[in-house]
Amino acid sequence: MKKDSIIVERTFNVPVNKVWTALTDTNEMKKWYFTIEKFEPKVGFKFDFMGGADNGTQYLHLCEITEAEENKKLAHTWRYDNYPGNSLVCWQLIDKGEQTLVRLTHKDVHTLEQGGADFAKENFVQGWNYILHTSLKNYLEVES
Repeated sequence: MKKDSIIVERTFNVPVNKVWTALTDTNEMKKWYFTIEKFEPKVGFKFDFMGGADNGTQYLHLCEITEAEENKKLAHTWRYDNYPGNSLVCWQLIDKGEQTLVRLTHKDVHTLEQGGADFAKENFVQGWNYILHTSLKNYLEVES
Protein backbone atom coordinates (compact mmCIF):
# COMPACT_ATOMS: atom_id res chain seq x y z
CA MET A 1 0.00 0.00 0.00
CA LYS A 2 1.31 3.40 -0.98
CA LYS A 3 0.31 5.01 2.31
CA ASP A 4 2.58 2.60 4.16
CA SER A 5 5.61 3.89 2.29
CA ILE A 6 8.04 6.27 3.91
CA ILE A 7 9.68 8.80 1.60
CA VAL A 8 12.52 11.03 2.76
CA GLU A 9 14.38 13.39 0.43
CA ARG A 10 17.43 15.58 0.78
CA THR A 11 19.71 17.42 -1.62
CA PHE A 12 23.38 17.11 -0.76
CA ASN A 13 26.04 19.56 -1.89
CA VAL A 14 28.24 16.84 -3.38
CA PRO A 15 28.37 15.10 -6.76
CA VAL A 16 26.45 11.84 -7.27
CA ASN A 17 29.54 9.61 -7.32
CA LYS A 18 30.41 10.69 -3.76
CA VAL A 19 26.91 9.70 -2.57
CA TRP A 20 27.11 6.37 -4.41
CA THR A 21 30.42 5.58 -2.72
CA ALA A 22 28.93 6.43 0.68
CA LEU A 23 26.07 3.99 -0.03
CA THR A 24 28.15 1.12 -1.39
CA ASP A 25 31.63 1.13 0.20
CA THR A 26 31.70 -0.69 3.55
CA ASN A 27 34.54 1.51 4.82
CA GLU A 28 32.41 4.59 4.13
CA MET A 29 29.11 3.08 5.38
CA LYS A 30 30.43 2.43 8.88
CA LYS A 31 31.19 6.15 9.26
CA TRP A 32 27.54 7.22 8.89
CA TYR A 33 25.24 4.17 8.57
CA PHE A 34 25.86 0.67 9.93
CA THR A 35 28.84 -1.62 10.08
CA ILE A 36 28.30 -4.04 7.22
CA GLU A 37 31.07 -6.61 6.79
CA LYS A 38 30.51 -7.51 3.14
CA PHE A 39 28.54 -5.57 0.56
CA GLU A 40 28.37 -5.58 -3.21
CA PRO A 41 25.91 -3.46 -5.20
CA LYS A 42 24.87 -6.43 -7.33
CA VAL A 43 21.38 -7.89 -7.72
CA GLY A 44 21.07 -11.01 -5.59
CA PHE A 45 23.85 -10.08 -3.15
CA LYS A 46 22.80 -10.80 0.44
CA PHE A 47 24.10 -8.83 3.39
CA ASP A 48 23.29 -8.45 7.06
CA PHE A 49 24.08 -6.16 9.95
CA MET A 50 23.15 -5.47 13.55
CA GLY A 51 21.23 -2.32 14.40
CA GLY A 52 18.67 -0.85 16.72
CA ALA A 53 18.00 2.06 19.03
CA ASP A 54 20.93 3.41 21.00
CA ASN A 55 21.01 1.60 24.35
CA GLY A 56 18.16 -0.62 23.09
CA THR A 57 17.73 -4.06 21.63
CA GLN A 58 19.90 -4.74 18.59
CA TYR A 59 18.35 -6.69 15.73
CA LEU A 60 19.91 -8.72 12.93
CA HIS A 61 18.85 -7.12 9.64
CA LEU A 62 18.71 -9.45 6.64
CA CYS A 63 18.85 -7.80 3.23
CA GLU A 64 19.18 -8.71 -0.45
CA ILE A 65 19.94 -6.35 -3.33
CA THR A 66 17.03 -6.22 -5.79
CA GLU A 67 18.22 -3.34 -8.01
CA ALA A 68 21.58 -1.68 -8.52
CA GLU A 69 22.32 0.98 -11.11
CA GLU A 70 25.55 2.82 -10.40
CA ASN A 71 25.08 6.46 -9.39
CA LYS A 72 21.30 6.14 -9.88
CA LYS A 73 19.53 3.51 -7.79
CA LEU A 74 20.12 0.96 -5.06
CA ALA A 75 17.25 -1.15 -3.70
CA HIS A 76 17.23 -4.01 -1.23
CA THR A 77 14.89 -6.01 0.93
CA TRP A 78 14.81 -5.17 4.64
CA ARG A 79 13.67 -7.70 7.19
CA TYR A 80 14.69 -8.98 10.61
CA ASP A 81 15.94 -12.40 11.62
CA ASN A 82 13.19 -14.35 13.46
CA TYR A 83 10.59 -11.57 13.06
CA PRO A 84 7.66 -11.34 10.63
CA GLY A 85 7.50 -9.04 7.64
CA ASN A 86 9.54 -8.06 4.64
CA SER A 87 9.97 -4.57 3.25
CA LEU A 88 11.92 -2.81 0.51
CA VAL A 89 14.32 0.12 0.81
CA CYS A 90 15.15 2.09 -2.33
CA TRP A 91 17.78 4.82 -2.61
CA GLN A 92 17.32 6.95 -5.74
CA LEU A 93 20.10 9.36 -6.68
CA ILE A 94 19.27 12.27 -8.96
CA ASP A 95 22.38 13.92 -10.40
CA LYS A 96 22.21 17.71 -10.26
CA GLY A 97 25.82 18.43 -11.20
CA GLU A 98 27.63 19.44 -8.02
CA GLN A 99 24.54 18.44 -6.01
CA THR A 100 22.67 15.17 -5.61
CA LEU A 101 19.04 14.69 -4.66
CA VAL A 102 18.61 11.51 -2.63
CA ARG A 103 15.11 10.07 -2.40
CA LEU A 104 14.80 7.20 0.06
CA THR A 105 11.62 5.13 -0.12
CA HIS A 106 10.85 2.38 2.40
CA LYS A 107 7.86 0.31 1.21
CA ASP A 108 5.74 -2.26 3.04
CA VAL A 109 6.82 -1.07 6.49
CA HIS A 110 3.43 -2.22 7.81
CA THR A 111 4.52 -5.86 7.35
CA LEU A 112 7.21 -5.36 10.00
CA GLU A 113 4.90 -3.94 12.69
CA GLN A 114 3.78 -7.40 13.82
CA GLY A 115 7.27 -7.83 15.29
CA GLY A 116 6.52 -5.41 18.12
CA ALA A 117 6.74 -1.76 19.15
CA ASP A 118 10.33 -1.34 17.94
CA PHE A 119 9.06 -1.93 14.38
CA ALA A 120 6.38 0.78 14.40
CA LYS A 121 6.25 2.99 11.31
CA GLU A 122 6.98 6.09 13.41
CA ASN A 123 10.34 4.61 14.42
CA PHE A 124 11.29 4.08 10.80
CA VAL A 125 10.21 7.64 9.91
CA GLN A 126 12.37 8.99 12.72
CA GLY A 127 15.29 6.73 11.81
CA TRP A 128 15.35 7.52 8.10
CA ASN A 129 15.00 11.25 8.76
CA TYR A 130 17.96 11.08 11.13
CA ILE A 131 20.00 9.06 8.65
CA LEU A 132 19.43 11.44 5.71
CA HIS A 133 19.19 14.81 7.46
CA THR A 134 21.85 14.31 10.13
CA SER A 135 24.09 11.28 9.74
CA LEU A 136 24.59 11.22 5.95
CA LYS A 137 24.52 15.02 5.73
CA ASN A 138 27.25 15.38 8.34
CA TYR A 139 29.31 12.70 6.64
CA LEU A 140 29.00 14.01 3.06
CA GLU A 141 29.15 17.73 3.71
CA VAL A 142 32.07 17.87 6.12
CA GLU A 143 34.20 20.92 5.56
CA SER A 144 37.57 19.80 4.19
